[in-house]
Amino acid sequence: MTLIKSFEKPLTPKEEMYYLTLLKNENNKEAKEILVERNMRLVAHISKKYNNSGEDLDDLISIGTIGLIKAIDTFNVDKGIRLATYASKCIENEILMNIRSNKKNKTQISLQDPIGVDKEGNAISLIDILGTDVDYIIDKVELKIKISKLYEKIDQTLTERENEIIKLRYGLTPHGYKTQREIAQKLNISRSYVSRIEKKALKKLKKELKLEKSLI
Repeated sequence: MTLIKSFEKPLTPKEEMYYLTLLKNENNKEAKEILVERNMRLVAHISKKYNNSGEDLDDLISIGTIGLIKAIDTFNVDKGIRLATYASKCIENEILMNIRSNKKNKTQISLQDPIGVDKEGNAISLIDILGTDVDYIIDKVELKIKISKLYEKIDQTLTERENEIIKLRYGLTPHGYKTQREIAQKLNISRSYVSRIEKKALKKLKKELKLEKSLI
């Protein structure tokens, strides 16, 4: 576990008001540095609350310090509250935004990442599926999906029936991909209905993955 270095003690209310006033009236850089340094215990305390988020504690403290600086820059001494009260929310918001951003980036699917191969052994990426005509895929692609993130997007975006048809069509099951006719027989619906559902589902995935118009 990352160790937090020893931080200086917080300012007294009188000292805090002195440096805040000095910063406000004279834009004194030294006053700002002191306000940051003497509130680092607060940053460390709040950062430790999110130590189980998967982020490095030192990184959380660095992000929290940005929130502290923003708080100092925007704090209104005339409000009659302590800086720590105002800064706590700013620090926490900055940390939470960073955690959410990192989680979002970790779950994003790269359209260029290989997710299977065709029958000639050539790598197939997600962009090949969503950016190509469906009938072409029927003739050219036999997919064996090796990543779980695609499953997650499909499960989150599609209805139960759309989910089932897409997984059958593109080999997201242990039994490989199925033709529209095979799926129609399995689900006891018409082939044209399978085609409509498939196209609708692909449009949803395109929108979810925010493909550029040139790739659609």
